Amino acid sequence: MNNKVTFKPYDMNQLKLPIDLAIDIPENHLVKIVNRAIERMNLTPLLKKYKGGGTSAYHPLMMLIFL
Repeated sequence: MNNKVTFKPYDMNQLKLPIDLAIDIPENHLVKIVNRAIERMNLTPLLKKYKGGGTSAYHPLMMLIFL
């Protein structure tokens, strides 16, 4: 029995559409400030709650990041 936690791929910089919409958002925009703060969060306590096994889960960052 494999109880290893496996997350779906997560890449904040992946191209989402044929164009990158993030380039139209200024660096000091609230959404980018919040994203930077979330990326700096220590998610270790949250990740420890994942039991593993079954199909891959969405990485917690995917559920927190706005853009």
